[in-house]
Amino acid sequence: MITPLSSHMLKIPFALWCGCFTLQAAPVFIGTSPGKTPAGQGIYLADFDASTGKLSEPTLAAAAKGPGFLALHPTLPVIYACGAPSQPLPNGGSAVTAFAMDAEHHLRSIGESFAGGKGACHVAVDPAGHTVAVANYGDGSFATIRLDDAGIPYAVASVVAHTGSGPAKPRQDGPHAHAVYFDRSNTHVFVPDLGLDQVFVYPFDAATSKLGEPLPSLTTAPSAGPRHLAFSSNESHAYVINELNNTVLTTTYKDGKWTIIDTVTTLPVDFTETSTTAEIEIHPNGRFVYASNRGHDSLTVYQRDLQTGALKFLQHAPCGGKTPRHFKIDPSGRWLLCAHQNSDTVSVLALDPATGVLGEASSTVKVPCPTCLLFAR
Repeated sequence: MITPLSSHMLKIPFALWCGCFTLQAAPVFIGTSPGKTPAGQGIYLADFDASTGKLSEPTLAAAAKGPGFLALHPTLPVIYACGAPSQPLPNGGSAVTAFAMDAEHHLRSIGESFAGGKGACHVAVDPAGHTVAVANYGDGSFATIRLDDAGIPYAVASVVAHTGSGPAKPRQDGPHAHAVYFDRSNTHVFVPDLGLDQVFVYPFDAATSKLGEPLPSLTTAPSAGPRHLAFSSNESHAYVINELNNTVLTTTYKDGKWTIIDTVTTLPVDFTETSTTAEIEIHPNGRFVYASNRGHDSLTVYQRDLQTGALKFLQHAPCGGKTPRHFKIDPSGRWLLCAHQNSDTVSVLALDPATGVLGEASSTVKVPCPTCLLFAR
């Protein structure tokens, strides 16, 4: 049984921990999938210097079984990972694990919980810091899990399992929840489902961590395969990246109603090989949107109209490796870090905040099967 860290360690105000980080390079945690090197799987740590764009050689911060996606607690020095449990569960399900981070950025597992389903692929923490949500790609379910005052998951509050399928077989042979997001008001959870061509919306009760009855969902084009989404800072627009048809869907969501504004491709018009999208992110200044292409192995850059939300293509930038599963813009807004799942590397690309344009990939480091990047700030 895992012994929790002492309560006084976990209740140190997170601002004090962040204050420690400002005196040195910013820590970047890297989630990995089993891939070709299951013996090396775990959460890795590298230091990023925003003044030079240099990334240090990653080291193993915590051994774990396929901690593919990571999330940070809003107030505590605790990181969450979804993946395989430390010991197999009778139902074959996945787990969400909490790791406490000390002042030297070392991680220690402090507890885990059943993820509510199989094949967990995405995790998020609510703004209040009392709930972690998990999307389970394998069986298409998603769940909310209650956290105690130390940030340790201890009880599954709600599990939702949809039924049905989509036209693009075999990828849409059933529901495949691919991500989970809380809104700023902490009253709704949004869930893109690749298998059903829908983005589901559920009321959320922060006091109990439970989900209510579903609200009207967003239906994408058939065979689109919605994977992830990104909200603008004021939540006036939501951008849905569709994995299967390589598009970005621009929408608004207001008063429980979705309005589709536009759909743009992520690929060059003359590209005919196989490719699927992965991640989407809005620049901190709100003026640019970035999307990754696995196959074309590039990052697509769009200029964003701040009023209408419409996107205008700017650039296809080589990402510097194979299969850009995930990327993250650093807090300064001047660099983009990209994780290449199939070349076992992470690269840094310079980013011009005035134009949105990306430079060439540099400062490439090796890490086994990277699938998520998380700045611990």
